[in-house]
Amino acid sequence: MATPDISRLKIERGATTQVPGQRSKRRRWIKIALVVIVAGIGGKVAMGQFSGKASVDTVTVAQTWPSQSYTLLNATGYVVAQRKAALSSKATGRLEWLGVLEGSKVKKDEVIARLENRDVSATLGQAQANVKVAQANLEQGQAELLDAQANFKRTAELLNQKFITASAYDTAQARLTKAKANISGYNAAIAAARANAQAAQVALDQTVIRAPFDGVILTKNANVGDNITPFSSAADSKGAVVTIADMDTLEVEADVSESNLSKIRVDQPTEILLDAFPELHLAGTVSRMVPTMDRSKATLLVKVRFVDRDPRVLPDMSAKVAFLSKAVPPEDKQAVTAVQPAAIVTRDGKPVVFLLEGDKVRQVAVTQGRKIGELTEVKGVKPGDKVVLAPDAKLHDGALVSLAKK
Repeated sequence: MATPDISRLKIERGATTQVPGQRSKRRRWIKIALVVIVAGIGGKVAMGQFSGKASVDTVTVAQTWPSQSYTLLNATGYVVAQRKAALSSKATGRLEWLGVLEGSKVKKDEVIARLENRDVSATLGQAQANVKVAQANLEQGQAELLDAQANFKRTAELLNQKFITASAYDTAQARLTKAKANISGYNAAIAAARANAQAAQVALDQTVIRAPFDGVILTKNANVGDNITPFSSAADSKGAVVTIADMDTLEVEADVSESNLSKIRVDQPTEILLDAFPELHLAGTVSRMVPTMDRSKATLLVKVRFVDRDPRVLPDMSAKVAFLSKAVPPEDKQAVTAVQPAAIVTRDGKPVVFLLEGDKVRQVAVTQGRKIGELTEVKGVKPGDKVVLAPDAKLHDGALVSLAKK
């Protein structure tokens, strides 16, 4: 087979062949693309300029308390009752009656619960019967004493008349002495019987659980039918029946850092805020400072007493305590409306804010008050309103705005 001749095959390396008019068309398309890009950019700029929507930042009008101006230190803690007791019985027995529930208000010495006491009642009845027996013996002894005294008197007269012997006189005298001695024994027996009856009465009283002070039942730890023991050592038995607290002794226990102890003192005015009721601000005062530090936390336990009381305050509520430089005057005990100072600007010589309403702003005249912390008191808007922060001089009433992206 003959070999192909490829000597005639070659590549032209000269100038490239170009279709007539191709370069001019290419330049024309480039110009069109540039015009479209410039027009798009210009359109976006024009839309931004002529839509009237200015980009703004907003802040929320807040509700604040003037007492913040007097606050030296804040601490957290819990509400506790200084007078609190877990009520049980010194006797052991089955709970027969329970007359309270959680939240029940009781008075001092009011009967709260009662254990079965038939055996103790029987012992008391026996002891009281023994007292009556001892009293009957005393009456019998007194009768014998009267008879012995009369017999001794007759014997003495007969002896003086020589009608009886001296031995008969001695016998009468011995009988009288014995009768007197029996009276002392009968009196002692009565005292012993009464002591036994008193002990039985105490044992009976111990089966009745009474309120030691005026208070409110916090928890119910046992039910009717449960076995009650003093130390709850037996299986399936209960110790305390109920837990009671005196609500008039509620205090807040707060931990204060060791580095801030110079800012607090006894009888210092405070303001107590409860997490459960944020709108509730109660006046208080430093009652006492526990004279020992918690080494692990480097804190001191400070107890704050309530000056203002509210029935909604309950033990173990979490609370915040603001230690104040002075007591809050009556005019500062109400919350006020405040906003960041940068939101207030001057228009026509008057302070105004721009209230956000949808995508528009409305110019609202306000009255400025005092400075409270980082905010300024204002009147004319309400808490929760959105206002423009640091509005520029071009912003006007009714202007369209958009929120700036952060």
